[in-house]
Amino acid sequence: MKLVAATGNAHKLKEMREILRGFDILSAAEAGFFGEVEETETTFFGNARLKARAVARATGLPALADDSGLEVDALGGAPGVYSARFAEMFAPVGFLAACEGGHDARNRAFLLDRLKGEKNRAAHFSCALVLVFPDGREICAEGRTFGRILEEEHGEHGFGYDPLFLSDDLNKTFGEAAEEEKNAVSHRGRALAALKEKL
Repeated sequence: MKLVAATGNAHKLKEMREILRGFDILSAAEAGFFGEVEETETTFFGNARLKARAVARATGLPALADDSGLEVDALGGAPGVYSARFAEMFAPVGFLAACEGGHDARNRAFLLDRLKGEKNRAAHFSCALVLVFPDGREICAEGRTFGRILEEEHGEHGFGYDPLFLSDDLNKTFGEAAEEEKNAVSHRGRALAALKEKL
């Protein structure tokens, strides 16, 4: 089956291709889609559905989109759907100006700042997947993985919050885990495995 990955995130595309072996997964650009779909919903499923519908409509091919993020117990589930834009949206201007590194590094620094002195560091990653066919049919799947947020970064693999997330399954951070290890227990890996079963 040929699918379009409705994402501009190279890391997510790589994970989708690794886990859904046997499927011909095109990037949005390879399918001729260069637009940006604004994530205006307040749930992971809502945002995934927006992206998948837009790409399926534009390309005439089945489109697979995910929305995922980190949910921290002590922060009431934040950053949640704002995980990729956490620092950008909520950090004071002075904090951002003082941060070194790129986008992901700023998000991690802001998360650590928000959790300073916090004893409850339980967290989980959530992933919602929506596959939309050109005829309007939709298949949904979700996955979660549990762990805790460390007080400092460990490992250089992965992306986003991976170096701070100590996985309950692996007893190491996603930043320390090999790609195969992470994919076996990650929220996206579990969601993709659930989707694969439905297909």
